[in-house]
Amino acid sequence: MQRICLFPGTFDPVTLGHVDIINRALPLFDKIYVGIGINTSKSPMFTAEQRMKWVADIYANEPRVESVVYEGLTVHFCKTIHANFILRGIRYVSDFEYEKTIADANRTLDNQIETVFLTGEPKYTSVASTIVRDIIRNGGDASPFLPDLVAKSL
Repeated sequence: MQRICLFPGTFDPVTLGHVDIINRALPLFDKIYVGIGINTSKSPMFTAEQRMKWVADIYANEPRVESVVYEGLTVHFCKTIHANFILRGIRYVSDFEYEKTIADANRTLDNQIETVFLTGEPKYTSVASTIVRDIIRNGGDASPFLPDLVAKSL
């Protein structure tokens, strides 16, 4: 059985922290879908198409990484793409507490899908899309937090 993983998130925008988690997950999985979730309670800064394109461009030479857009429950989408793992990045202990609650709910909904947590590299701990969006909105230079491809496209 292939080890297929969904890395869900908003990726608004894709940060160095996201890329770090994806790169370190590559040896663990045969396929990683970067799932750009459409959350009706959020108003993203960038279109889903733009976020999907960033991932596709960053991983143009890595066929095991594919970006997709989805709506609804993550475990339901996992079934659609035949993913048996959900990947989540953890920066702080508070992230783990929140993510564990979601993982427990997902396991209750479908116990065939396992959540895998990877801790971010310490140098990316402070990198959060929310902070990056605030920097961009206020005319600051967000490039230290972004892959070159993303920074150059802003």
